[in-house]
This record gives sequence, structure tokens and C-alpha cells, in this order.
Amino acid sequence: MIHHVALETRREDVGEAERFWALLGFARVDPPAPLRDRAVWLEREGTQVHLMYADAGTGTGPAPASGHVAVVAPDYEATLARLRGAGFDPEPRREHWGAPRCFVRSPDGHRVEVMSRPPGAAA
Repeated sequence: MIHHVALETRREDVGEAERFWALLGFARVDPPAPLRDRAVWLEREGTQVHLMYADAGTGTGPAPASGHVAVVAPDYEATLARLRGAGFDPEPRREHWGAPRCFVRSPDGHRVEVMSRPPGAAA
């Protein structure tokens, strides 16, 4: 089980990034006190996304073109509607395992795969 992923985000972009992840069901949780000045932590059902503060010039170049985080959205169509309503443009992809999926870019440039269900899960 993967507990969390840490994504570099410029401090001034964290609010937009947090709103994006909220569209995918993630809510803010408090990190341990010594880490509060370094990141915002978000969580959904035990899985976390850590938005690590990074200033321009400290490794915050363009997000990888192909690297991505994948999130299962059990209410897939409603999730896509929320994303579109917030100005994001999910790009549908081929259904390799018979389940809808798409890619969308977060405000800080990270590529996120949104899946209706993971590979191997019953329809």
C-alpha cells in the first residue's frame, strides 16, 4: 500500500493545488508540528498527497510529462463534472481494462490519472 505521494508546489500555488485535490475527494489534515512550515497534507481514505513548498529554482521546473499520480474516483462521472466545472479539461484515454479513465493537469502542472476503477477490480 502506498501511504502518500509528495509533489513539489510553489508556495503561492498551494491554494489552487489544494482546491484541485479537493475535487478528487482529498481534504486537509494536519502534518506533525515540525513539518507544518514545509508542506500542506491532504488525505482521502488513508492515502495522502503532500504538497511540499518549493521555491522557483529549487527543482520546481516543469512537472514530468509522463510521470503521474493515479487516483480512483468511484463516482467517476460526478468527479469529471466537478473538474470541468472548476475549469479543468480531463482528457479521456483508452480503457485498457474496460474502465473509463482520463488524465488531467493539476494547477501546479502535475499529471493526474483519474480512474473509475483500478485494473483487476470487478466492474
